[in-house]
Amino acid sequence: MGRILVADDHDSLRRGLTRALADAGHDVDEAPNGLAAIEKLHEGQFDVILSDVRMGGADGMDVLRTARALQPNAAVILMTAFGSINTAVEAMRIGAFDFVQKPFEIEEMEVKIEKAIEHRRLRHEIEYLRHTQQDIYDFNRIVGASGALTSVLEIVRKVARSNTTVLIRGETGTGKELIAGAIHHNSHRSGRNFVKVNCAALQENLLESELFGHEKGAFTGADKQRVGRFEQADGGTLFLDEIGDMSPNTQAKILRVLQEHEFERLGGTRTLRSDVRVITATNRNLPQMVANGQFREDLYYRLNVVSIEMPPLRERKDDVGALATFFLRRFASELKKRVDGLSPDALKLLMRYNWPGNIRELENSIERAVLLSDGSQVTSSDLRLGELSTSAPSSDGSPVVKIPPTGIALEEIERQALIEALKMSNWVQKDAAELLSISPRVMNYKIKTLNIELPRRRMQPTSDVA
Repeated sequence: MGRILVADDHDSLRRGLTRALADAGHDVDEAPNGLAAIEKLHEGQFDVILSDVRMGGADGMDVLRTARALQPNAAVILMTAFGSINTAVEAMRIGAFDFVQKPFEIEEMEVKIEKAIEHRRLRHEIEYLRHTQQDIYDFNRIVGASGALTSVLEIVRKVARSNTTVLIRGETGTGKELIAGAIHHNSHRSGRNFVKVNCAALQENLLESELFGHEKGAFTGADKQRVGRFEQADGGTLFLDEIGDMSPNTQAKILRVLQEHEFERLGGTRTLRSDVRVITATNRNLPQMVANGQFREDLYYRLNVVSIEMPPLRERKDDVGALATFFLRRFASELKKRVDGLSPDALKLLMRYNWPGNIRELENSIERAVLLSDGSQVTSSDLRLGELSTSAPSSDGSPVVKIPPTGIALEEIERQALIEALKMSNWVQKDAAELLSISPRVMNYKIKTLNIELPRRRMQPTSDVA
C-alpha cells in the first residue's frame, strides 16, 4: 500500500478515485486544482501522484515538474480527456511514470498504481544495494591491516584503473570475491553491472547457458529466450569464480570471447558483441592443470595477465582480532543480542587457531558464538574451536577434554587428536599437520600406523565469501 495524491478539478471523478483507492488500503489525499496539488507536494511526501493534465491555476505538467524537483522518487501518472501524442511524449520525457486517457476503469487505474508502487520499491532497493556495495568495496572499509593484505590492496588499486584481466588465486574462504568486487567498484566500470558466476556450481550445458544465454527451443526445457551473463555484464565486469572447474569445451568458448569479444547464444546463429572486463578466481593449481592437460594453456595466459595471491588467514594473524570484532558487531545487530566484544581468553583462542577454513570459517564461528553466548562477551567456550578428544568418542560424538578415571592409552589420545585435526581441515593432510605442528610426512606416517581411515570423497567447498 502507498500514499497517493489525486489532483483533478472534476469533483466527482476525484472523489470517486479517492474513495476507491482508500477502500483498497491506500492512504489518499486530494487536491481540487494544480495549485493545491503543488502546495500538497511542498507539505508531504507521496509514493504516487495522479494528476489531470488540464486544470485551473496550474496544469498537470506543472504538477509533474514540481514533483520531479521536490519528490524525484514519486511516480506521476497523468490523466486527460484531451490527450495528444505530443503531450504524452513531453510528459514521459520530463519523467511521468504513465499517461492515461479518460475515461478509464477504476480497476485499470488500480493496476497502474500497484505497478508504480512496485517500481518505486525496486528502484529504492537497487539504490540502497548500490550504496551498500560501494561501502563494502571501498578500500578504507576492507577489514585488515596486515602486511599481507596491504600488499594485495596495493596491487588492486593499480589494476582497478585498467581493463586488464585479473586472476585471483588462494584457498577457499580467503576473500577472493571481495577483491574482485573491489577491483570493479573502484574502476571506471563501477556504474555498470558486476556479475558473478560460480563455474563449479553448474554442469557444463547449464554453465554455457548461464554465460552465453540461449534461444527458445535450444534444448529440452528452453521454453523462452535467456540473456546470458556476458550480455548482462556489458560495459561492466564479469567475475568467474572457480574457473579451474570449467570444462575444456567451455574454456574454448571463454577464450574466444576474450580474444574477439563476441559469442552466440546456445541454439542461436546471431553473433553478439560484449564489452566485458573478466576477473577470475580459483583455489586450484592452474599451472599444474595446464601441465596435466586439464586446462588450456592459451586461456591460462589470457587470464593470468595480472595475478593476485590471496594470503590464507593463518598468514594474516594480525587481522584476526579486527575481523572477529567486525563479524561480532554485525551478528549481534542481526540477532538483536547485546554482545559487546570478545573476552581475553576468546581472543587468545582465535589467535592460536590455525583457521583451515579461512575467513569464512571465522565468520561462521563468530556467528555461532554470538548465537550461543549468554553474557556480554563472547568467551572461548562459546567459540568451541578445535576441541581435541582425549578419550574414546562418546556416544553422541562430542569431544571429551579430560582423561577418564580408568585411564586411556597414549596411542588412543594421539589417534583421536589426528582425527579431530583432519576433520577440522576437511581431511586435507597438509593442513591437519600444520594444526598439530608436525610435518606432512609425519602426518602420513601416523595415519598409516594408527589405521586411520580417510573418507573416500571429501566435501568440496562451493564458493568464496569474504
